[in-house]
Amino acid sequence: MLLDAGVTPQTGTDSMTNPTIEGLDLRALFEPRSIALIGATDKSPWSLNTFQNIKDSGFTGNVYLVNRSSPEVHGMRTYRTLAELPDVVDLIFVMVPTTVVLSTLHAAVDHGARAAVILTSGFGETGAEGKALEDEIIAFSRASGLTVLGPNGNGFINAAEKITPYGLPIGRPLLTGSVGFVLQSGALASSVLQFAQARNVGLSFLTAMGNESMMSVTDVMEYLVDDPNTSVIALFLESVRDPSEFRRIARLALDAGKPIVALKIGRSALGARAALAHTGALVGDNSVIDAAFAQMGVIRVRSLEDLILTAGLMASLNGGLPGPRMGVVTPSGGASEIIADRAEDEGLELPAFSDNTTRALQDIVPDFATVQNPLDVTGYVVIDRTLMRRSLAVVAEDPQVDFAVLLSELPRVPAADPALALAAYGDSAENIKATAVPTVVLSTVLTDVTEHGRSIADATDFPHVLGGIEHGMTALGNAVRWAAIRRNFVGQNSAPTPDPGGIVLEREPSGMWTEYAAGRLLRVHGVPVVPTELATTADDAVAHADAFGYPVVLKAVAENLGHKSEVGGVRLNLQSADDVRDAFDSVTSSLQAMGSTGVATIVQPHRSMDGIEMLVGVVRDPVWGLTLAVGLGGVWVEVLADAAIRVLPVSHDDVREAIDGLRGITLLKGARGSTPVDIDALVGQVKRIADVAYGLGDRLQALEINPLMVSGSHCEALDALITWSPTDEEQESR
Repeated sequence: MLLDAGVTPQTGTDSMTNPTIEGLDLRALFEPRSIALIGATDKSPWSLNTFQNIKDSGFTGNVYLVNRSSPEVHGMRTYRTLAELPDVVDLIFVMVPTTVVLSTLHAAVDHGARAAVILTSGFGETGAEGKALEDEIIAFSRASGLTVLGPNGNGFINAAEKITPYGLPIGRPLLTGSVGFVLQSGALASSVLQFAQARNVGLSFLTAMGNESMMSVTDVMEYLVDDPNTSVIALFLESVRDPSEFRRIARLALDAGKPIVALKIGRSALGARAALAHTGALVGDNSVIDAAFAQMGVIRVRSLEDLILTAGLMASLNGGLPGPRMGVVTPSGGASEIIADRAEDEGLELPAFSDNTTRALQDIVPDFATVQNPLDVTGYVVIDRTLMRRSLAVVAEDPQVDFAVLLSELPRVPAADPALALAAYGDSAENIKATAVPTVVLSTVLTDVTEHGRSIADATDFPHVLGGIEHGMTALGNAVRWAAIRRNFVGQNSAPTPDPGGIVLEREPSGMWTEYAAGRLLRVHGVPVVPTELATTADDAVAHADAFGYPVVLKAVAENLGHKSEVGGVRLNLQSADDVRDAFDSVTSSLQAMGSTGVATIVQPHRSMDGIEMLVGVVRDPVWGLTLAVGLGGVWVEVLADAAIRVLPVSHDDVREAIDGLRGITLLKGARGSTPVDIDALVGQVKRIADVAYGLGDRLQALEINPLMVSGSHCEALDALITWSPTDEEQESR
């Protein structure tokens, strides 16, 4: 690091040839060859921290301090302005008062700087006045081509490149690895750093986004997807500002084999956003986030511990685990039982050992040990220190095992015989590397890896130790699930995506389209709908009933009448013309008494209920857009509330996985001798409904078919409803 300003001038960044991301020069920002701290002062811990972090990182570029009034800061010469610097810097780190940030950026652009970190707060996070200042800053930066991180941000740590312009203290030594952290919370960054260090999880990169004004999380994600130093991306998210861009980058990461692990806060359900009672009740905020992340291959976790431990495991594995079947070797019966319980929680399997494995283990473990999976080799390990590694080698050879788990951990303090301990860990490390399937080392509880333990790991090349059974089993489950998602993603045929808004409507989408209008739209676009005729008089109703043949169904029609049964508007199993006429008179009279407009009826052939009723609905989530819910309909929707959620557009595989994941799948497969449903036919129809909804575009608020009657390979919509979002003019008139 060249702290003497009298060095040979260099501009340095002309050779940066990587493409920019949406006009942002992220290499100039995150990989600068020279840095100027603007507003550096001995009075500010932010300034001192940033300077010390850069100095301690081993940064080899030029660093300059700019201060108008002090000739020396942090023991180093300062410059009054950027114009006085002996060369052009790539990055400025701004720590000046809020009111002079804009003028500082003007000076930086005049100087030739290409990127800025704005530590200063007092902008959009403070209210309208601060937001106006922030907008002015970003407008200037965009117009001038200056790439800005912040404002109100701590900076970043590019650990892999030894570049750390970061305003909070960084613990030393800083462990370098391949996990890149992107956080929408500056305050949590220190905790993330400390815990990652405590669990021996090395990072390639870390940044807190600040106000995310010019640069978004997705911009940094895309940078990390392209970064050869990063193998895993870990996110702390308060919000997803651009879902379509997030989805695009997540797919790039999946294609590149880089897992994304995300802690997204805001799991509480804030209620449905649609007028449809059933679909809206099933689709809550948290379930939509789960569905969106699962479709994109993003591993969602529930705690900071899981974020860091899962990311650390994925980095150590260079990806996921090949399957859910694990073979476990422990020195503790109690630990074995805890692992067995947690394995069930995570969908992991503990297959019985093969006869060959059992015989081989019986020759290794003491006579009083029980050979089973998980394997407790017993406390005899104190006598025979080879028990664990010899047993592991056998377990890992079992053909029923996809990966192995060894319950062990690094020493916390020096052993009485350091040479013997070092040799033992070295032997164990070699044994683990040689196993026939991947082996994960898991500690019993979540404790810190000490400096001594880290030194043993470094000296013996001992594998990464996953922290604690509780969080460790979560990480193992995540690693298995991610690998399965990626295998499916790589093997998928790229089907054409339906055109959003590609369906041309015959009439203006407005208000609520009840069953007759909704059914006509669906039928035109390939969704099988029960034959339906509109009747405005009793004679019309009878004529349609005669044409269909008895029995028939008569239903109420009125403007914005969504749920007909609640007002007595559904009459089933009408056996004669007199029944139809009486039903027509009764239904229309009731509607007129209620003051309804557009009063009429529809007539349909009566369908027996021999099949299974499904609910298929689409509602618009305010963040993720149109969202599909599919589950059992009829009374089951009330009893089970069993629905699978997917964000549109969906593939055939997405729909298949959704239906296969229903708790009621056994009913569809023919429980208790009933006729099984043709799942492929059902998937095809649900996919068709989802594509129609997606094609209806931005005005669609909700679409519901309840029920979709399925029997064998036959599917038919018996009722439908469509709700449109109001236009701006309609909204203003309310």
